Amino acid sequence: MAILKSILPSTLGATLMLSVCLPVMANEEQDRWQGYNRAMYSFNTTVDKYTLKPLAKGYVYVTPSVVRKGVSNVFFNIREVPSALNGLLQGKPGSAARDTGRFLINSTVGLLGIFDVASRMGIPSSGHEDFGQTLAVWGVGQGPYVVLPFLGPSTLRDSFALPADWYTDPRTYVDNVRVRNTLTGLNLVNVRANLFELEQHITGDQYTFVRDAYLQHRNYLILDGAVTDDFGMDDDFADDIDFE
Repeated sequence: MAILKSILPSTLGATLMLSVCLPVMANEEQDRWQGYNRAMYSFNTTVDKYTLKPLAKGYVYVTPSVVRKGVSNVFFNIREVPSALNGLLQGKPGSAARDTGRFLINSTVGLLGIFDVASRMGIPSSGHEDFGQTLAVWGVGQGPYVVLPFLGPSTLRDSFALPADWYTDPRTYVDNVRVRNTLTGLNLVNVRANLFELEQHITGDQYTFVRDAYLQHRNYLILDGAVTDDFGMDDDFADDIDFE
């Protein structure tokens, strides 16, 4: 589930480093709610500092890196399901078929996705589709940039897409509440842990850096990566981190 996926200020800084981005910078029209956004960004940063970050440090301390990699792979594999659905909605049957194939292979031979067997079989991930991207393909405008409580950076379009993303996530349908909450918490802590080494890349005004990184990353996803790789980041390294 995507809830709380961007509670920390470094998430979009890492996203910037992990994606090949368009040279898109927010203007005043895109960030017309900047007063509110900066206040909410500060709130989210404080919450992260006193809750998620300490938990992630403990998680790293007691969990071997190979186990954390396997956890990341499992959650990455789960996202193939909503990605396939959105691929169909966007008129991309090839993308939907690839995501479906990867999910079936990694969920069986890859032991629930712990091992990315599909990539070794020549079926690499082509990136995950979400309903925000689907709305963009359908012609829905981006709307203003907005920072959501706990959820972090978003746009008006992506905010309206969140319910669809949640309802297409397989974790939503886990009947056992304790198990469902455990999966959500583990994903959050694992994502936070994966970002520690990337925090150093945030420079200048953190709010502006994260905002521009988010908008650039969303444009990159919507255009299916049809842009120049400004950072030269290795795709395999990018796949190690699941931001959902």
